[in-house]
Amino acid sequence: MVETMGGEPADGTAEVLDRPLPDGVRRRVVQIVADGFGGLTLGELPAQLRQYARFTPTRRAKFAGNAMAAAVETDPAFRRRIGEKLKEAQPELTDALDSGAPPPAADPVDVAAAAYVLRPAGWVKLVTAAGEEVQRADAERADEESRAELERLRAELTAARAHTRTETERLRAELDSARKEAESLQRKLRAALSDVKRGEAALRKARGEIEAVRAESHTRVSAAESETRRLKARLAEAEAALEATRRAAREGRSVEDMRVRLLLDTVLDAAQGLRRELALPPVSVRPADTVDAVEPGRMTPKDIAARALSDNDPAILDQLLALPQAHLVVDGYNVTKTGYPQMPLEKQRLRILGQLSQLAAQTGAEVTCVFDGAELAAPVLLAPPRGVRVLFSKPGVTADELIRQLVRAEPPGRPVIVASTDREVADGVARAGARPVASAVLLKRLS
Repeated sequence: MVETMGGEPADGTAEVLDRPLPDGVRRRVVQIVADGFGGLTLGELPAQLRQYARFTPTRRAKFAGNAMAAAVETDPAFRRRIGEKLKEAQPELTDALDSGAPPPAADPVDVAAAAYVLRPAGWVKLVTAAGEEVQRADAERADEESRAELERLRAELTAARAHTRTETERLRAELDSARKEAESLQRKLRAALSDVKRGEAALRKARGEIEAVRAESHTRVSAAESETRRLKARLAEAEAALEATRRAAREGRSVEDMRVRLLLDTVLDAAQGLRRELALPPVSVRPADTVDAVEPGRMTPKDIAARALSDNDPAILDQLLALPQAHLVVDGYNVTKTGYPQMPLEKQRLRILGQLSQLAAQTGAEVTCVFDGAELAAPVLLAPPRGVRVLFSKPGVTADELIRQLVRAEPPGRPVIVASTDREVADGVARAGARPVASAVLLKRLS
C-alpha cells in the first residue's frame, strides 16, 4: 500500500471523520448512492439493500436513505462500486479530486459528498470544510432571514401602533356613545320598571277578580250539576214510571188500577187481620157488646201498654211484617257490610238472599233486596231465591235512589218497611210514608 510522507495511506481510507456528517452532505451522498444504485446487479448490492433494487431513485432515496448511508459507511466494496458509478457520471469532479485540486467553482457540498464516497487523500478536510461552509452559509442565511424578519416585525409594530391609536380613538368615541346610550337606557329602564310595577299591581287585581269569578262560577256550576243530577233522577223516575205504565197498558190494566187493587187488597186484609187481632166473633155486633166492661180473658189497657216494644227489638219487625200486604225493602250491601263485612261481595249477596228467602217463607210478606250496581263492570249472574225480588241499580243511579223510587211507587196506606242504617235513606223513606228499620234489627231477626 502506498504511503504519504506522514506515514498514512495515500488513498485516504485510513482517515476517519471525527464528527457527524453534515446534513447537506449526507443528503447529497444518499442521492449519489440512489443514482448509482440502478447500475448495479442484485449480487453487487448489500443484502439489506436488495429489497429496494426495483425502486426509482426518488423512492429509493426516500425509503432507503438511512440504509444506503449505513452501507456506504460500513461496506468498502459497495462504496467503491458507487464511486465507479460516480466517476462515470461526473468525471471532471472525480478527476479533480484524485489530483488533489478540487475545482474552486464547484459546490462545496458536491465536493464533500464526492470526496466522502471516493475517499481520496484529505477527504476528511474536504468534508469538514464543506460542513463549515454549509454552516456559514446557513448562518448567513439565518442572519439575513433574521434581519428581514426584524424589519418585517418593526414594520408590523409601526403599523400596529398606528392601528392601535386609530382603534383607541374609535373605541373612545364608541365608549362615549355607549355611555350616552346606557344613560338613555337607564332612564328607559326606570320608566319600564315603573310601568312593570303598575302592571303587576293591575295583574294582581285582575287575578283576584278572576279568582272571585272562578269561585262564583264553580259555585254556580256545582249548583247546576246538582240540579242536573236531580233532574236526571226525576227524569229517570219519570221514564221508569212511563215504562211501567206502558207495560201495564200492554197487560190490559193501568198502574193506578194496580195501585187501587193493591190498596183494596191491603184494606181487606187489614180488616180481616183486625178482626182476627180483636178476636171478633163471626156474628154481628150486639147492643150489649157496646157496654164498657172487662170480660174474663180479655186484655186490659194496662196489658196493651205492656206490649210496646223497643225500636231495636227484632220482634217489632215480625209485628210489621205481619201487617196485611206488607212489603220489606232491604238495602243489601248496607245490611251485609253491617253484619259480615269481611266476606267477599258475592258471598255476602248469597248469604243475605238465603236468609231473606227463609224470612219471606215464614212471614208471607213481599221482600225486595236492592244492591248498588253503579260500579259493576258486567251484569251479575244470580238466580233470585224463592220469594225474594233482587234488583241492581242502573249505571249512574245509587241503591239509595232506587229504594226511594220503590217506596214512592207504592200506594199510600200500604205498609212498607225499609231495612237500612243509612240515615239519609231512613229520613227519605219516612217522609214518603214507609217505616225505616235499622240493619242491625234485621240481622238479629235473621239470626
